[in-house]
Amino acid sequence: MAADVSLLTADEVVRLAGADTTFGLSSEEAAIRLAADGPNSLTERKRVSWQRRLLLQFADPLVYLLLAAFAVTITVWLVDGREGVPYDSIVIAIVVIANAILGLVQERRSESAVAALQHMSAASALVMRNGNAQRIPAAGVVRGDLLLLAEGDAVAADARLVTSELRVAEAVLTGESAPAQKRTEPLEAHAEVADRTCMVFAGTAVSRGTGRAIVTGIGMDTETGRIARMLGETEPDPTPLQREIAHLSRTLGIAVVVIAVVVIGTVWLTSDVTTLSQVVSILLLGVALAVAAVPEGLPAILSVVLSLGVRRMADHHAIVKDLSSVETLGSASVICTDKTGTLTLNRMTLMTVATAHGLMDIADAAASHPGASPELTALIRSSCVANDAVANPDGGEINGDPTDVAFLDAERLMSLGGSGNASENRVAGVPFSAARARMSAATQDASGERTLHVKGGPEVLLSLSTRMLVGETQVPLDAAARERVLANTATLAGRGMRTLGVAFRTLSDGEACDEAAEQDLTFIGVAGLVDPSRPEARDAVADAQLAGIRIVMITGDHPATALAIARDLGIAADETVLTGAELASMSDAELGEAVANCAVFARVAPELKLRIVDAFQARGEVVAMTGDGVNDAPALRSADIGVAMGLGGTEVAREASSMILADDNFTTIVTAVREGRGILDNIKRFLRYLLASNAGEVLAVFFGVAGAGVLGLSGHGEVVAVPLLATQILWINLLTDLGPALAIGAEPYAADLMSRQPRKPTDRLIDGRMWRGVALTGIVMAVVTLVALDAFLPGGLIEGSESLDTARTAAFTVLVLTQLMNAFSARSETVSVVKNLATNRWLWGAVTLSALLQVAVVHVPLLNRAFSTAPLSVSQWATCVALSAVVPLVTELRKWGLRRRGV
Repeated sequence: MAADVSLLTADEVVRLAGADTTFGLSSEEAAIRLAADGPNSLTERKRVSWQRRLLLQFADPLVYLLLAAFAVTITVWLVDGREGVPYDSIVIAIVVIANAILGLVQERRSESAVAALQHMSAASALVMRNGNAQRIPAAGVVRGDLLLLAEGDAVAADARLVTSELRVAEAVLTGESAPAQKRTEPLEAHAEVADRTCMVFAGTAVSRGTGRAIVTGIGMDTETGRIARMLGETEPDPTPLQREIAHLSRTLGIAVVVIAVVVIGTVWLTSDVTTLSQVVSILLLGVALAVAAVPEGLPAILSVVLSLGVRRMADHHAIVKDLSSVETLGSASVICTDKTGTLTLNRMTLMTVATAHGLMDIADAAASHPGASPELTALIRSSCVANDAVANPDGGEINGDPTDVAFLDAERLMSLGGSGNASENRVAGVPFSAARARMSAATQDASGERTLHVKGGPEVLLSLSTRMLVGETQVPLDAAARERVLANTATLAGRGMRTLGVAFRTLSDGEACDEAAEQDLTFIGVAGLVDPSRPEARDAVADAQLAGIRIVMITGDHPATALAIARDLGIAADETVLTGAELASMSDAELGEAVANCAVFARVAPELKLRIVDAFQARGEVVAMTGDGVNDAPALRSADIGVAMGLGGTEVAREASSMILADDNFTTIVTAVREGRGILDNIKRFLRYLLASNAGEVLAVFFGVAGAGVLGLSGHGEVVAVPLLATQILWINLLTDLGPALAIGAEPYAADLMSRQPRKPTDRLIDGRMWRGVALTGIVMAVVTLVALDAFLPGGLIEGSESLDTARTAAFTVLVLTQLMNAFSARSETVSVVKNLATNRWLWGAVTLSALLQVAVVHVPLLNRAFSTAPLSVSQWATCVALSAVVPLVTELRKWGLRRRGV
């Protein structure tokens, strides 16, 4: 069969398909074709078992680093004779396993997008088999089947129309809000899906009329199947956060190796190593210190903070399926949004009418007395009679073609007291016909007078009209009046509206209500209908633009309609619109220039949406793509973050996305952007805190070992003189890394989040300025820790008189207190610690609990033995607190300097 059957006549398609437009296929022939081509269903992607999903949780660079640390520490413990309990190995293992379980539990992914596409397919289809109409499962439809289509039917396969009085809702494929009028004439040239008027497509729905079509494509060969294949070929790129954590993991991995080598070399050179046991002790110290440099709790803390963000977003009707996507939306610099159902209500609305008295907005007319405009009242009444929609008399839902529903909605809005067909004595009618481009219906009043009401194309009705309604009077329709009608029609069309003319005439006694009666009409006016923008969308677009985010509309709708909505919402500043046909002819370089200068793309096919997203990403943008239709799915998958509509969207769009808007409200996207930015801020806060803490520990031990003689640490009978024991370092990590870091991750968001520019993809999560701050804080922590050690020990730079256990306990306590105090300073790199000091009650709780546990380690006899600590006096505690306070003082001086420089 030809690649593009829309270019062939219906007879040619029937002949090529071996079909019959009267008899259909025989059961035997259908069975042969079913066996040859397979069922009319989409190929499902292989499901991933929960066991494999659990294993995938370990596929993270930081987890690799922790697993390497676990392997090293457990090996050292085994080589060292299995003495004691390998606390560090156990803690690392617990953290890694807990993080994997947490990630698995939080993962919201359902089945694949292709499976969702299969579920949306029609469950059954009416076909001709053996000369009889038969309803069969949609999976049993084969090429060459004759589909019998009627209003309300879901189309089971792609098919070429052979007879048609159809209008088909194709928004899920094309983004076109108004149903497409179908014809049987072949196209003159290849066209996009939205313009293939002689074709119907799987997954769409018949909104009006009847027709017959020869099936030309089933399963994966349909337009829906083509999109499914694109989804299978499109793999999401790593999120900015994933890339940053991978970079951090590589940096830490290199640092760990360097630390181990430097510490081992330094101790070897500064110690009198003569025995194998001394060599083993040095190696153990180097490995232990290197492992201590790794923030073991980072993966779990990161997952918890992202999970908290997911919960907050859910409270704002944004459902996030992938934890790493939470931060990505906060980094978005471009939002590529669909129009229909995303920025608009996905509901046709009568917006403006053009009558003898000019243009009139329905909203303005509804606010005044409707009787002030007899033409408007007549137009709405006649359009509600020439109408196939059905309204609930109790004011409930209106069902029918979206255009017909729009007129009944306007009748209710204008409080005209009718309810369409339910209130009018409709006695006859001529159904809509594409060839005639109009429909009509007759009513009869109590006196027996009959009136014919006609609705259709403005130009068609003008050619059939001889009079025009002016007020309540019918006047001759002269050439000047016709020109005004055509001008008004062009004005409405230029605003992106769909236009329909409305006319009427009184039928004479005995005159039949048929097509012959549709002449000598009185023209009432032209109705302009549009899928209106969401009322809240304008403010949401403005807020996003204030945050430095560019909004781009990508739709399958008509260019004029797209531009009208874009200008109404403030997305487009000029008249520039690029169509799918223009984009298809562009090279990648030309497309890159186009996306830089255009905000509205119309008549865009799915693969072109994908190219647009890729073009933005090639320019270094972080792209969020919103959409609700099948046609949006590939771009949703390819974007940095796909955002689907939860109420009006298709299942395939929801499954292909990373985030779902439960309320279909574009404003929710802006709220989610704020959440994403706030979460990124908090991630940077606790990273600043964790890295500074670990740097303080590493530097304290390194300089303590290197300067053991200067500090008075040597000569106490130990093989290797160390300022802190391995158990004490482990306790510090447990005490300060988890609770305070988690609490910092819950820090209230800054007030200026949405006035900042988006973070560039090239910006490091931990930039040079942050690394310098971490290094400074770590150095100060190490210095005050070693000062405490020196001050308590005999000898050294500061003369002391306490035992080694007491001196170590003091240094141990100072290092803990400096990290707890730094938890408050780490909330911001430039804002003073005293500002909003009491806003984070979780941080106060975590710091207080950690401080109390440190007091217990110092004063509880059982813990004294476990951690080799000694009780401290009140004055000794005061010395420790005073030394610890140096850290926030130094960080405050640095912040003051940064503020002075305006950094």
